[in-house]
Formats: sequence, structure tokens, C-alpha cells
Amino acid sequence: MPEMHFFIRWPDGVPENCYSPSLIIKDYFSPGESYRVADFLERSRIALTIASDRVRQKFGFACSSAADQLARIEAGCARFADQPDAKVSVETFHE
Repeated sequence: MPEMHFFIRWPDGVPENCYSPSLIIKDYFSPGESYRVADFLERSRIALTIASDRVRQKFGFACSSAADQLARIEAGCARFADQPDAKVSVETFHE
């Protein structure tokens, strides 16, 4: 399965390297775009769930790395929950 990394920048300027076991991330995010935290979280949940399901279809088990990445994104987004206008920037993709 083609995997990829997507590099983000949190609203406080901290960068993070994120992982997906599938290229589905490209359907939900665009490099150079910024997303409100709640929107970023929802898109991440959908995309990483689909990615994990694709692993399950191919190998018979879900992708724990996708689940771990989603948990890190959820924790990151929780830090900005009280800032409704805060945005997460998607900087680049690496396949």
C-alpha cells in the first residue's frame, strides 16, 4: 500500500510530521491550505479511518499507526478547542 507523510503546522506554530498508510489524505487536504481546527479534526478522522479500513481490507487487520496518528491529532486539536478561529496549516505531502 502506498503510504505518505503530511506535514502540518499547529496554530501556535509548532510543526508536526503526520503519517497515513494510504494516499487518501490527498482527497481531504491540500498543501498550502489552512483549516479551522474542528474542520481539520473531522477531515483527519474521516481520512485516517478510511486509510485504516483499506489496510484492513488488504491485510485483514486495521492499521494501528493510523489510529495512533489520529489520537495525536485529536490531542493536538484539543489544545486549541477554546480558539474557534485557530487554523492548522497543511504544508506538504511526501510519498
